[in-house]
Amino acid sequence: MPETVFITGGSRGIGAACVRAFAAAGWNVAFTFREQRELAGMLAEQTGALALSADLSDSRAVSRAVGEAQGHFGALDAVVCNAGIAAQKMFQDITDDEWQDMLEVNLMGAVRTIRACLPDLLHRKQGSIVTVSSMWGQTGASCESHYAASKAALIGLTKSLALELGPSGIRVNCVAPGVIDTDMNAMHSAETMQELAAETPLGRIGTAAEVADSILYLCSARASFITGQVLGVTGGF
Repeated sequence: MPETVFITGGSRGIGAACVRAFAAAGWNVAFTFREQRELAGMLAEQTGALALSADLSDSRAVSRAVGEAQGHFGALDAVVCNAGIAAQKMFQDITDDEWQDMLEVNLMGAVRTIRACLPDLLHRKQGSIVTVSSMWGQTGASCESHYAASKAALIGLTKSLALELGPSGIRVNCVAPGVIDTDMNAMHSAETMQELAAETPLGRIGTAAEVADSILYLCSARASFITGQVLGVTGGF
């Protein structure tokens, strides 16, 4: 029987690369999207994945999407909490609403997703959860304090759940990408991207597929004794 993965934010960027990577590896794939219905539909058609519309700020919507995935494929084997947003702004200019929006998507979206999927994993006493943080969650980021803080919180969540869920046979790890060629980095100018590439020891920007391969590895049996870890896919940045 193929294994099944539930991926949030799967319509583009790293999420879409995860959908393709898991599908190519023979997994059943269900993924959520919020606004990119056309992109999600095309990706589902190309990969055989199940595309599910869900607002991760709504616990009932998240539970409904997880239930649809389980109804379609059966029990879940892995969960990838990828959905996220980013923004650049000076700290003193970030409003309370902007802080709330950042934490709602990047942290609480993962919390709601894991909470909805966890009963299935606990019942079977197996499974893997991977959160997608950022190297800025480890180092901090000037003019992106709310983004960096939300990603740092994901690392704390990952390490805590690894301790809590390990006795139940569930592994929890985190991937912290560096500068990756995705829509999220479209906010940066070409000059800035070139500077970031130059600062990266490998001398280039990473690809979404490279991050997805790392996530697939952590969800696979090859990583069966790995939990509570933060894997930097950064090119050495």
